[in-house]
Amino acid sequence: MCGRLNLNYSNGLEKLYQQLNINFYAAPVINQRFVRATDQVSIVHETVKDGTRQRCAESATWWLLLDKTDTGFKPSKYTSFNTRYDKLNTPRTAGFIPFRESRCIIPATGFGETEFVNKKPIHYYDMTAMEGEAIAFGGLYRTWTHPQTGQTTTSCSVITLPPHDNLKHIHSKAMPLILPQNDNTIDLWLDSSFSNVEVFNDLLTPKLPQSLVAQQIDKPSLYKGISSQQLIHQDTTLSYHL
Repeated sequence: MCGRLNLNYSNGLEKLYQQLNINFYAAPVINQRFVRATDQVSIVHETVKDGTRQRCAESATWWLLLDKTDTGFKPSKYTSFNTRYDKLNTPRTAGFIPFRESRCIIPATGFGETEFVNKKPIHYYDMTAMEGEAIAFGGLYRTWTHPQTGQTTTSCSVITLPPHDNLKHIHSKAMPLILPQNDNTIDLWLDSSFSNVEVFNDLLTPKLPQSLVAQQIDKPSLYKGISSQQLIHQDTTLSYHL
């Protein structure tokens, strides 16, 4: 998955926030069409306040690993806007502890992919949720506190999976983890007290729980369509053993 998100306001995005029990109009929702890695994104996660678990929305740097500076934090030199599924259960990797302790959802209207051959881009595609829908990306987050200033900063990453057969012609290397929204997956994913991550094994295989609209574009900064839109169909037989 490339480092590009579409966070534009939409009815579908508002509905997703409502499903997550977050007040869309009070949340720090970022209304932006072209969001790059290291930019700010909006995340939803669970926190414990006065002994009670509750969900909250906040802005986070889309780059899981941060380095301390004299006055704050900056993205690490180690690329970490995505976390590969096959690293989640490897101790001492960036995603091992967050996968068990600090999972989040990154609500979005869509995302972009770039296909490379010999390190050169050969095409750019935008993927967008269907009308009235939004995408709940499965992600990880970390909270950082600066030892001198006391500043607190949040960072996050999107979990990536092997490519789905329906998306290989667009991006042949990986796809983002898209969480289903019609069962208890989201509730379990956001449960900060739940650490039995083996339950999530089914999620870490390439699945499309919702259909997407794909279109080839000229380049990400302009996102002018240069092909007809195509419907990428969701999986017709889809089950998660959670």
